[in-house]
Amino acid sequence: MTTRSCRRSALWWSAAGAGTLAAAYAAYAGVTWIGYGRPRSPGPDEHDALLDRFMPAPEVVERHHVRVAAPAAVTLAVAQELDLFDVPVVRAVFKGRELIMGAAPDTRSRPRGLLADMQSIGWLVLAQIPGRELVVGAVTKPWEANVTFRPVPADAFASFDEPDYVKIAWTLRADPAGESASIFRTETRVLATDASARAKFRTYWAFLSPGILLIRWMMLGPVKAEAERRAVL
Repeated sequence: MTTRSCRRSALWWSAAGAGTLAAAYAAYAGVTWIGYGRPRSPGPDEHDALLDRFMPAPEVVERHHVRVAAPAAVTLAVAQELDLFDVPVVRAVFKGRELIMGAAPDTRSRPRGLLADMQSIGWLVLAQIPGRELVVGAVTKPWEANVTFRPVPADAFASFDEPDYVKIAWTLRADPAGESASIFRTETRVLATDASARAKFRTYWAFLSPGILLIRWMMLGPVKAEAERRAVL
């Protein structure tokens, strides 16, 4: 095979691969858009009464978990202190959103640690069970290029209905699984306040949720590794 034919073959396979990925992404977006508003019911160990206080009937629910060889209190502490921006893939996801949405670069100085970082940009701790779980929430308009998060007090969060917003609540949770093990869980729920917000968020979620879900999934490994490291010190 000549050099020219090799190049042609490489270009053809690259184009074919790109086409396949584009088709798969379009299929995912279509399925996600159609399925919006019909979240999966929780499994036997996934029910979260604390989160139910703030959003009992969400339109979107995402749950992730991992078993950790460390006590629940250690696992939860690690999750709160995790710096997601230490993970290259997470940085790439945020940069990708910035480029896709045409957002201005975020140059703010932010504290290290997941919980401190989220609180610095507007998220509020709505409730907690020490050593076991935190529920964090805010209202926002994710479809805007430079998204902002508005804190709403815990006693007003469930009833908040100002038009053209979505309410988002998420958890960091560690369930004991014996004296020296736990199940780390994170759950995210979303609810639009009106039809206009629902239409905009539905489209946003259909096309950009893969990156958001990847961030949630990517935190499981670092939490497990660091909690297990601390547990044997």
